[in-house]
Amino acid sequence: MATPSLVLRDGSALSILDRKLLVLERLFALLSGLAVFSLMVLAVISVSGRNFMNAPLPGYVDWIEQAMPLIAFMGVAFVMREGGHIRMDILVGQLRGRALYLAELITTTGVLVLMILMVWGTWSHFERSFDFAAPLWSRDSSMDISLPIWPAKLLAPLAFSILCLRLCLQIWAYMRGIITGQTVAVPVIADAAKQAKLEANQLEDQD
Repeated sequence: MATPSLVLRDGSALSILDRKLLVLERLFALLSGLAVFSLMVLAVISVSGRNFMNAPLPGYVDWIEQAMPLIAFMGVAFVMREGGHIRMDILVGQLRGRALYLAELITTTGVLVLMILMVWGTWSHFERSFDFAAPLWSRDSSMDISLPIWPAKLLAPLAFSILCLRLCLQIWAYMRGIITGQTVAVPVIADAAKQAKLEANQLEDQD
């Protein structure tokens, strides 16, 4: 399950890189949210056109197809950073300290391997669609208004590459946690009381 989390920070190189990557992750998440809002607007326009003028928005389904990768993939790295993905923590939730960091290191490394394969696969899928010599650089297009498909296909390897960078930072953080017993730049799973205590301690350290 997804539980409240807190990402601690300090002045280390790891924490600085975490905050710099967070800027890009937030931008991607914003684009994802804007895509959802845009589809809502297009839905209103299409339904209104059908009901009042018997003329729905041309290519509405095509635009949905274009927006789906934005909605599905662009926020995945940001959610990973915040610890918001659904997870089974029956066992991991019982671990503390270095044992927890070791378990997280193993699972995060496994996810990284999977995502590297996903980047490779989705990039190959994009390459089959993209062609400089073709009209609009696209070998295929949507069925209704012939939108090029390659921009939507490019979003998946792009978003997954950002996620790989996030996973690399988290692996670094968990390795640091195993060595020193403390870590930053990874979500600390906590209930509301523990989260408030961690935030208070962090503010005291900054003072």
